[in-house]
Amino acid sequence: MSKTFLNAVENRRSHYALSAEIPVSDEQIQEIIETAVKHAPSPFNSQSSRVVLLKGDEHRELWKIVKDALREVVPAKNFDATEAKINSFAAAYGSILYFEDQDTVKSLQESFPTYAQHFLLWSEQHAGILQYIIWTALEDVGLGANLQHYNPLIDAKVKEQWKLPQSWKLIAQMPFGKINALPAQKEYLPLEQRLRVFG
Repeated sequence: MSKTFLNAVENRRSHYALSAEIPVSDEQIQEIIETAVKHAPSPFNSQSSRVVLLKGDEHRELWKIVKDALREVVPAKNFDATEAKINSFAAAYGSILYFEDQDTVKSLQESFPTYAQHFLLWSEQHAGILQYIIWTALEDVGLGANLQHYNPLIDAKVKEQWKLPQSWKLIAQMPFGKINALPAQKEYLPLEQRLRVFG
C-alpha cells in the first residue's frame, strides 16, 4: 500500500482557517474531482453522485445564499457569530457541492425490489466515499477543506441559482483553500477498543 496515500489519510483534517491563495492550478483541482467522481465505488455501479465546483464569485454566492437563509432562522442577537463563521467559508478559494441523484436511486429501487429499502443508505455511503476521496486528495496537494451541511435549508435556492435538476439531492458543502492555521491536536481512542482481529 502506498505510504503517500496513508500519509494523506493521516494528515487530512477539518481546516477552518482558509484563504483563496492556493498553491495548485484550477486544472489540478478539476482533475482531482473528475478522477474521484469517475472512480468512487457505488452500489450496482449506479454512479449516482453529482458534483458542482464553485469558484470566484460563484463560490461567494453560495455563502451569501447560506447567510441569507440563516438570517431567517438565527436570532438577531446570535447572528454575529454565525455571520463570522459563514464569512470564513466565503474567504476560501472555492466550494464543492455534493449531490445524490434521486432518479437514479429510484430506478435502482424499481429494478431490484429485494434491496429497495437499502438503496437510500447505500447512496449515502457512496456520497461519503466520494467526499472522502476528494477531501484526502485535496490534502495531498496542500489544500485544506471542511465539510458543511446547510441542506435542506438552502436546497431550493441552490438549485434555482445554478439551474440544477430537481432530482439532485444536496448532501454536503465543502469549502476549500489555502491552510492558514493548523487545527488542534486530536485525541484518539485506543485501537484495541475499535479494532478486533481474528485468525
